[in-house]
Amino acid sequence: MAFEIVIGLEVHAELATRSKIFCSCSSERGAEQNRSVCPACAGMPGMLPVINRKVIDLAMTAGMLLNCQINRVISFDKKNYYYPDLPNAYQITQWFSPICRDGFINIDTQDEPRKIGIKQIHMEEDAGKLIHDSVTGTSLVDFNRTSVPLIEIVSQPDLRSAGEVTAYLHRLRALLRYGGISQARWEEGSIRCDVNISVRREGADEKSVRTEMKNMNSLSAIERAIEYESTRHIEAIEYGTERLIQETRGWDDAQGCSFSMRHKETAADYRYFPDPNLMPIRIDENWIKRIQSALPETPELRAGRYIQAYALSKPDCELLVSSPAIADLFEAVAEKTGLPRETAAWIISDLFRIARRLKTNLDDISISSEKFADLIIMVANNEINRAAGRKALDMLFEHGTDPRDFARDNNLAINKDTGDMEQVVRQILRDHADIVSDYVGGRVKARQALVGAVMRALKGKGDPAIVNHILDDAIAKLPSE
Repeated sequence: MAFEIVIGLEVHAELATRSKIFCSCSSERGAEQNRSVCPACAGMPGMLPVINRKVIDLAMTAGMLLNCQINRVISFDKKNYYYPDLPNAYQITQWFSPICRDGFINIDTQDEPRKIGIKQIHMEEDAGKLIHDSVTGTSLVDFNRTSVPLIEIVSQPDLRSAGEVTAYLHRLRALLRYGGISQARWEEGSIRCDVNISVRREGADEKSVRTEMKNMNSLSAIERAIEYESTRHIEAIEYGTERLIQETRGWDDAQGCSFSMRHKETAADYRYFPDPNLMPIRIDENWIKRIQSALPETPELRAGRYIQAYALSKPDCELLVSSPAIADLFEAVAEKTGLPRETAAWIISDLFRIARRLKTNLDDISISSEKFADLIIMVANNEINRAAGRKALDMLFEHGTDPRDFARDNNLAINKDTGDMEQVVRQILRDHADIVSDYVGGRVKARQALVGAVMRALKGKGDPAIVNHILDDAIAKLPSE
């Protein structure tokens, strides 16, 4: 019997603001524990929240990029639960009137394009962070993260496989980054995902038992968790291996299995009610138009522009727009060099190679576009060869070394001295008379062996065009047998 997997996602993205959502404390990472905290975000009695307008701007930008309807009147609500990292014993969120509803994302899958519905986007504050010490058996709490602004993007249960989930999250993360909405770094936890999953017989409409996998922060772990959990559900339905219940589960990536955390809460368990300290907010037409006018170029539009303007292939363009930082670098360097195809090749083949070797996130690449452009021009003009260019790029990437200084200091400039090259060519022809004989006798491939021998004698620093010209001229002047 065939089964269908039904998946919905709740993605939490930390917004790219300098201050928190309801106070002026810094929301940036890296501060010493409990330093970015004030009486308001620490939950001291009598302290009132004040909304950060930038948070609303970014949430609206996300909604527009995800084709959502923007609610013209929004409000904030209290979600009540007790946990040590939640100083107020409630979280300020949006339940009754979220900022965005009814959107969608288009994704590409192996079979066909899919439209994935977005149920809603709402704003909320983050909780603190518990730090567990296994040596002492104690837990400490860092409140720096308390009240850091989040948006939660809730999809419709339209996803049907781990592959579709990965495609959805790639697309969503790209839009968040291009919009300047969130850094969306999985490794930092500035994007996190709850996976709601159930299984039903293919073609059936009945509701199935749903479990929620909490706080997933790795695409590979999400894929493994979906495969495991869907198999667990299918085996329970088909073979009666266990009784499925609606619950929240965690994922142990080291063990490769999920584990029960608690029964899944309902809205009634959280006792939502409007926050009396935050009045409803009306979003007028001028506010909407201001956000619309500042919307960024999406990755798809940018890739399409590269195809049209630079005649690049679609796969290459998709790689170039995979990171806003890389796309910006490509445009800056291509403009300086006037060589867009060569620039794309250097970035995709060589810059990405260095980033992989050094395990550098593409979003973190910081390299001078002026020096990079100069390097590409040096190779294009045969001032240095490609191998020397790669060495210069390594030094530029890791140390910021100027390519011209590196080429000069390491004697990497291509030799254009025709007298020197003529002497080397004559010596090679004398030393490899058998190969010369093969070439003259009609074995065309023998010529490449002669070129290789000359270039090795010149230590790779001969101008290929000049070497080939001198070689052909020298062979033509050889006495005929």
